[in-house]
Amino acid sequence: MYKLPDDRNQPESGDFRVVARERGPKLVDTRQALANGDGGSAQEFAQGAGRGGAIRATLTQGLRTVAARLLGFYRGRGTRRLEPGAEFARPYPWESSYPQGVSWQVEIESKRLDSLVDRAVADFAERPCLEFLGKKHSYKDFGELVAKAAKGFQKLGVKKGDRVGLFLPNSPYYVICYHAVLKAGGTVVNFNPLYAEREIARQISDSGARILVTMDLSSLYKKVKGRLQDTCLETVVVCRMTAALPFPVNALFAFVKRREVTSIPSDGSHYKFDKLVANDGAYDSVEIDPDKDVAVLQYTGGTTGTPMGAMLTHANLHANVIQTRMWATGVKPGEEKMLAVLPLFHVFGMTAVMNLSLLIGAEIILLPRFKVAEVLKAIDKQRPTVFMGVPTMYSAINGQKDLDKYDLSSLNYCLSGGAALPQAIKTTFETLTGCVLVEGYGLSEAAPVCTINPFEGVHKPDSIGLPIPGTTVRIMSLKDPDKPLPLGEHGEICVAGPQVMIGYKDRPEVTEKALRDSLLHTGDVGYMDADGYVFLIDRIKDLIITGGFNVYPRMVEEAVYLHPAVDEVVVCGVPDRHRGEVVKAYIKLRAGSSLKPSELRDFLKDKLAVFEIPRRVEFRDELPKTLIGKPDRKALREAEAKKAEAAETVEA
Repeated sequence: MYKLPDDRNQPESGDFRVVARERGPKLVDTRQALANGDGGSAQEFAQGAGRGGAIRATLTQGLRTVAARLLGFYRGRGTRRLEPGAEFARPYPWESSYPQGVSWQVEIESKRLDSLVDRAVADFAERPCLEFLGKKHSYKDFGELVAKAAKGFQKLGVKKGDRVGLFLPNSPYYVICYHAVLKAGGTVVNFNPLYAEREIARQISDSGARILVTMDLSSLYKKVKGRLQDTCLETVVVCRMTAALPFPVNALFAFVKRREVTSIPSDGSHYKFDKLVANDGAYDSVEIDPDKDVAVLQYTGGTTGTPMGAMLTHANLHANVIQTRMWATGVKPGEEKMLAVLPLFHVFGMTAVMNLSLLIGAEIILLPRFKVAEVLKAIDKQRPTVFMGVPTMYSAINGQKDLDKYDLSSLNYCLSGGAALPQAIKTTFETLTGCVLVEGYGLSEAAPVCTINPFEGVHKPDSIGLPIPGTTVRIMSLKDPDKPLPLGEHGEICVAGPQVMIGYKDRPEVTEKALRDSLLHTGDVGYMDADGYVFLIDRIKDLIITGGFNVYPRMVEEAVYLHPAVDEVVVCGVPDRHRGEVVKAYIKLRAGSSLKPSELRDFLKDKLAVFEIPRRVEFRDELPKTLIGKPDRKALREAEAKKAEAAETVEA
């Protein structure tokens, strides 16, 4: 059982003291000296204007003109700083901001993750569990298929700790095989179906997966078949798409989409899902230590950019589901419907969509991909009550021209994660649907949820929320990772809690750096205000250094979003011989809008420092995104690198 530390175990130095609490804390409005790379020596500014207007800041008395040129004029966020000095002890600043009925102090029992299936089947046997394009499975049916697949995996040789890869889109096969692998004693390895063959081969080799589950869709299988020759992969379990569909849709699919379905060799390296579950379901129970045994290898770039397997134990993942459930106090077990359009192979979809649904006995409405018209139709017809998404999904809904013909009133809980949620998208969505949209924050290494804004209570613009029950957030110095910073100052967001991974597979040095003093160093820059709300500024690795100044892409993006012609924007640094890097904005305009780079720069003059204003602007019809819908900065950087390489070749 994970027990929260008492005050005696808390660090004793470098945090904050509430001064004269009866009269309120001693507050100083601050703006960090971003150019020096550390929030610890921030210059103090008078508070700037609010989010929507002309944003100005004046230097406090005694600051020299040169300091103004170094720091620029930053947009005020209303951040507040309390005097440092006291230990970081309970009650933590965020506890006073908690929703009614939610307590930070909890004891979460360490359990194996697949116990969620046993409990759900016992409590909700006849309730719908999975719905996929018209075909439904009850919880009883689901439980039986999981047990049969578990026995099937064991017949294939899966033993405790063996890694089994899932190369699947959202479908019943994913949910069934995920928990069947766990019941068989194995470890799930999630694969992104958009991966190229080289990436798939590298992850198979790194994880040591001998078995991979996929579908008979040619777009998937063609990437997998060659891995039987060039990696340690021994067996491919193939699931039939038509078997997942109801009649007559399955017959129509087999005819209309026959070119998308591939034939599978009949040999010892291939095993059909139908055969996998052709048994009595009497699998051999495997003893699991929830705190030590890895349930999922979740590959992530971490703070290095190189994909590594974050080792998430049964206890990590089970705890995070419980923590997330505690936050949604109004959820009614056995009555909710979850719209599952987030990819389940992604840690956000895996925990907040799939596993949370099993915990509360929700019906999981599975969609294989995000298409805005299909999502709106599903909400209108199937009446989901919970929708987890990323900002681009909510933005697409906001921009749908015929939105008024869909009834979205069934939605009660909407959560955005995976990327920064612009305030304009949040406000528009809430106005159109009547459902509060809250932003959360997490990362693969924390299973993933760390902070969420209250569904009921104060929503602070740009905040990623409050630490969830049992989770501690600290802000550490960028210069000295062991030095905690006072409230209001910018530094690295660090997290502790029962959901934090035990390390990266076969990466002891990286693990030691990431898990310093029992804190997960996230690689994200942010701050915490006096009420315990956390604000994310940007990824450390996304930091742009131009002419010696530090620029955070997210802050530039938020300013650009204020222009009414801008639909989407991604900002990153591109190489420059003179300044090292310069700020470049990639922009998708709203339909029927026009904008010139010079007009954008004029618009940003009172919103950003001179060195933050994009020197280069590129307008595009579409911006690259990952499968989950996050802006794909990596793709943009790679494109810029190729341009630079081509230019150098021409000059040579």
